[in-house]
Amino acid sequence: MKIVVAIKQAPSRDSQLKVNASGSWIDDADLAWEINEPDAYALEAGLQLKEKLTGEVVVLCAGPERAGQTIREALAKGADRAIHIETEKYGPADPLVLARMMARALEAEKPDLVLTGLQSDDLGYGQTGVILAEVMGLPHATIIMNIEPSGGGIKVKRELEDGWFQHVEMPLPALLTIQSGATKLRYATLMGIKKAKTREVRRVAAAELGGAGEASIRLERIYTPEKTKQSQIFDGPAKEAAAKLVEKLRFEARAI
Repeated sequence: MKIVVAIKQAPSRDSQLKVNASGSWIDDADLAWEINEPDAYALEAGLQLKEKLTGEVVVLCAGPERAGQTIREALAKGADRAIHIETEKYGPADPLVLARMMARALEAEKPDLVLTGLQSDDLGYGQTGVILAEVMGLPHATIIMNIEPSGGGIKVKRELEDGWFQHVEMPLPALLTIQSGATKLRYATLMGIKKAKTREVRRVAAAELGGAGEASIRLERIYTPEKTKQSQIFDGPAKEAAAKLVEKLRFEARAI
């Protein structure tokens, strides 16, 4: 079985984030970087399937040169080879543009299964995986907790709300987005780190895949939320005041 795992390099969760001078994105000059956590779980799911069924795990990552560090980490954990879509700086923020580039990069691979994290820790759109499935013409399922072989296909466990789960049988090829915390993550061994240095990393320039293309969305500005204090007194009988408070919390503060 050929399993492709899409990963992304994201700022470390311990990083101190600052908005850049133009207000268009964070200042990434002095940030520490790591594999996007949901993608780490997708990688683990792919490696576990490989151990059950044999085959290979191919890592797919779009990002600038520094993303090579995250790719090597994935190879050290057990991935067999990698495809690096080389982009400028942070890479495309539009999930549709990114999905189209990834689909073109995978045309020659013809994977049996494509795995992605549920969403990215930085942008958090949760859209790249499902858009990639549409572009590639693959059936897909989201929020996956477990994958098991089933005949010529797979059986997956999806997490729903309020502690409910859904079990679905799917044909292959397919695409799945993996939920964080679905399993325990492995560490790279010393032997794995040594092997990673010799494993194949195929580099493809974004321009060869059609470039960034025309973005369907654009980030205008990011900013730190302003902290303000405001008090409001509800007059009248206690029952009426409580009803007004509930209305404010529900429709304005959206806290309930």
